[in-house]
Amino acid sequence: MDFFMIYLLLIVFVLVSVGFFTLLERKVLGYIQLRSGPNKVGLMGILQPFSDGLKLFMSEQVYPMNSNYLIYMICPFFSLVQSLFMWVLFPMYINSLEFNLGVMFFLCCSSLSVYGLMICGWSSNSIYSMLGCIRSISQAISYEVSLALILLCYFLLVDSYNFISFFYGQFSVWFIMISFPLFLCWFSCCMAESNRTPFDFSEGESELVSGFNVEYGSGGFALLFIAEYSSIIFICLISCIIFLGGDLNNLGFYFKLIVLCFVFLWARGTLPRYRYDKLMYLAWKCYLPISLNYILLFILFSTLCFYHFFL
Repeated sequence: MDFFMIYLLLIVFVLVSVGFFTLLERKVLGYIQLRSGPNKVGLMGILQPFSDGLKLFMSEQVYPMNSNYLIYMICPFFSLVQSLFMWVLFPMYINSLEFNLGVMFFLCCSSLSVYGLMICGWSSNSIYSMLGCIRSISQAISYEVSLALILLCYFLLVDSYNFISFFYGQFSVWFIMISFPLFLCWFSCCMAESNRTPFDFSEGESELVSGFNVEYGSGGFALLFIAEYSSIIFICLISCIIFLGGDLNNLGFYFKLIVLCFVFLWARGTLPRYRYDKLMYLAWKCYLPISLNYILLFILFSTLCFYHFFL
């Protein structure tokens, strides 16, 4: 029961952070585009997320006549539960909760997001949403391969699937110092997995209006929106754990988390969208060979350390 209450409190904090993350995004994009951003609701627009949430959830819910109504309505809830379920991995020192197979759990849960995209696009029975669904699924499947291989590289270094082990393995040096090119590949794959600019092909506004969620409005769109942004925050958290020390008891860890979230927003305000064939070329011809080469390098490094330790 204690674990349930703590996890419920964590979910409340995640949802509040999603709201203010959207405010941060609108402010950052406003300053990048030489405008002020939201500044009317509350002091300097601080209450804008609550205003947006009330407007979305109180609007009228409409649905396409030819849609598969039950699946169409359930799918946003599935996407939200999937994105929040990953937060079980967040280490809770009060109950000493640790996942010995946390890396495997993360890969399994993150791969489930493809089903949310697929069902949303199919159940709407719309050509535009189906096109966005197909593009996003092929993109997610391509980049999940490189994402898993990059995680496998660091498993070879720490010899554990537990995310706490990444903290113990970075006492002397952060992993970003010894493999900066791999960090750039990881960060690009995270942008592609979360459908963010410059890899936002599932929501190409200039071509597909809104991609796989084009038929969703009011509450359904709000749930998909919350799911996407909670996944972004969690991916930034995992990136900090793997590459930037991973000391969750340190205030500097959360500052690094905010910086990584800011880089997501900075990329959206400055980078143009990739061409789709270049997106696939990048996944299979660039990131995949780099991650495979790093696996061989880390295998050699682990073997040398093993022999040095026993000799």
